Amino acid sequence: MEYVSTRNKGKKVSSAFAIASGIAPDGGLYCPTTFPELTKSDWETLAASDYKGRAALVLGKFLTDFSAEELKDFTEKAYAPDRWGGTDTAPVVSLSGGRHILELWHGPTCAFKDMALQMLPHLLTASLKKTGETRTACILVATSGDTGTAALNGFADVPGTKIMVYYPVHGVSPMQKLQMVTQEGKNVSVCAVNGNFDDAQSALKRIFTDQDTIEKLSAQGMMLSSANSINWGRLAPQIAYYISAYCDLTARGAVEPGSPVNICVPTGNFGNILAAYIAKQMGLPVHKLICASNRNNVLTDFFKSGGTYDRNRPFYTTASPSMDILISSNLERLLFYISGQNDEAVRNLMEQLSQNGTYTITPEMQAALAELFDAGSCDDNQTADTIRRLHENEKYLCDTHTAVAVSVYEDYRARTNDTTPTIIASTASPFKFCKSVAEALGGTVKCEDVTQLDVLHGLTGQQPPAPLAALRGKQPRFDRVVEKEDILSTTSLLAEL
Repeated sequence: MEYVSTRNKGKKVSSAFAIASGIAPDGGLYCPTTFPELTKSDWETLAASDYKGRAALVLGKFLTDFSAEELKDFTEKAYAPDRWGGTDTAPVVSLSGGRHILELWHGPTCAFKDMALQMLPHLLTASLKKTGETRTACILVATSGDTGTAALNGFADVPGTKIMVYYPVHGVSPMQKLQMVTQEGKNVSVCAVNGNFDDAQSALKRIFTDQDTIEKLSAQGMMLSSANSINWGRLAPQIAYYISAYCDLTARGAVEPGSPVNICVPTGNFGNILAAYIAKQMGLPVHKLICASNRNNVLTDFFKSGGTYDRNRPFYTTASPSMDILISSNLERLLFYISGQNDEAVRNLMEQLSQNGTYTITPEMQAALAELFDAGSCDDNQTADTIRRLHENEKYLCDTHTAVAVSVYEDYRARTNDTTPTIIASTASPFKFCKSVAEALGGTVKCEDVTQLDVLHGLTGQQPPAPLAALRGKQPRFDRVVEKEDILSTTSLLAEL
């Protein structure tokens, strides 16, 4: 399996090189040149396997310079029951109306990012060895909340790595912030940014192509890498859970083997739904991929407007902050594939986005999108209403991001009369967003600390996840705040870790 940059397909690299690098030197994202197909034998093996076995099989299709033994070892460690509250790593909860909630938040930081970021440290450290890299990997992460917490947890005290996380100072939930600023580990650091997620993400992309910074770090024995979903090692593990969910649904008789499903995903940076797209290319029977947005509905407008992407719009801070994004990085990978791997076309589109904040894809690319994708959005009022209705009618408690997906799916079904069974990605524990969830249920939250957990517990009777309850009494380690223009200068702090 070979990988190329979305902006230059002339240079092919291994999966280990792509993972170690994080992002291509030209600013593009590494992509596999072909999609491996799941055979009949593969599906039989998947059906008989637990989640660890399924993940190892799927990863083995893409990471061909890793041995089966290595991947088995990595998945056994990444998805160990003591880190996931049991052996059911990604359970599927079936609700009425053919809705199946894929819970991806049972890991150590209670969000779907754990599904990949418990795996990435193993993949990255092995990739460094395979490529002969001896420098320390300095992992820079921009986060809208969940990626930062999961990356810090995954890389804490991992030998040969340092990690710096940047989060928008007013753009994460109190629980997300508490997880980050109390993170233990000698090789971790956290920095708040006076700006939004897009500001931090754009700054980090510039750092990755800033030769002066790269050379200075190299002289100190360090290299840059990423734990954001721009890194193929972050994205690849996410493919497995959609395939696993399908196996679970067929095993319980909710879906006939070979019959299609829809997949609805709440997304801002487009990585989570891109993983579902790749699963379809491997042979997962998917009818429609439904892209769910909050009030920052740049992706919904892209799909609904005939292929015009326009980030020149107001930025809103919402109750689903992990989706408060206007520059969806992983959409670049989708453009690469639907354009027939036309790197020149993608390069031109990304230049237009950088210079003008907007671009429009070709009619041929629009047709390819329309065949597979649908999209919708909902505001905070609709989100709250969905949380309340699910809890009252289904006795199911969900977080704000999952509620966005459920609301968008309900609108899609009413609009299209499509009754295909649908997998809805549930991306975080409701206890990570206590204030919004509690208020949706009619409660009141005045506190900004871990006692929020008690309020939601009192309203619902549900116990908060152990990793969040364990935050009680922890003291913040990090309080640095920088202006968005000064993010580049913080890379000098890596030498202090």
